[in-house]
Amino acid sequence: MNILPQEATKVEVADSTVDFYTYKKENNTYYQFDTSMTGPPEPMVNAMAGLNLIDSSDKKLVMINHKSPGGLLAKIGENFDIEEEAIDGGKVKLTFSYRSGASEAADLSDNSCH
Repeated sequence: MNILPQEATKVEVADSTVDFYTYKKENNTYYQFDTSMTGPPEPMVNAMAGLNLIDSSDKKLVMINHKSPGGLLAKIGENFDIEEEAIDGGKVKLTFSYRSGASEAADLSDNSCH
């Protein structure tokens, strides 16, 4: 199942190790990446790279992963609004949204898994 919209275009994201895509939906710009076939630390590295793009309420980051990234959520859960949904194949889809006054405080340089 491909959950990437047909109109999505590839975009370069600094420090990423997987492909990122962007698309518009309603009045929001989405950035999406898939780390469901990678192991640590790639989900964390790419999430941190992508979260740097989420600097206003009209931008969202979509992460497709093989499981819920507990270490990532513990690290930035207070800084972003996060919706998590189970999708086909046992994977998870997380959508990160800007949280005014909190997202700016996130330390997105610490992309290691501990």
